[in-house]
Amino acid sequence: MNILVVEDDMVSRKFMMKFLSKYGECQAAEDGEQAVEMYKEATQKENPYNLICMDIMMPKMNGYETLKQIREFEEEQGINGTQEAKVIMTSGMDACTNVTKAFELGCVAYTSKPIDFIQFDGLLKELQLI
Repeated sequence: MNILVVEDDMVSRKFMMKFLSKYGECQAAEDGEQAVEMYKEATQKENPYNLICMDIMMPKMNGYETLKQIREFEEEQGINGTQEAKVIMTSGMDACTNVTKAFELGCVAYTSKPIDFIQFDGLLKELQLI
């Protein structure tokens, strides 16, 4: 599995990468702009990301805008259904409006921080990623 962790906080980013590395190849982006570029590049090299774990609150481009641009790129490329990257949004904000907006933009799951990694494992199994 090819995994992209999008997180501006270095400690959280390293923690997520260490946890997810047991499931596949992990790369990291520090902000949304970098994530979109990495996603496009991986897709064009025919090695797309299967899973993207992305924070909502980031500098330059937040997680909502990043997800929107990724989904628009996938649509332009004819990528749909099971071929789309599975995106799990993460945030310290747990407001219902944040969750709703994330799902409207195309995420498959939302989890609040701090991440409960036992529950996160269950989520990955539920999404049939592991």
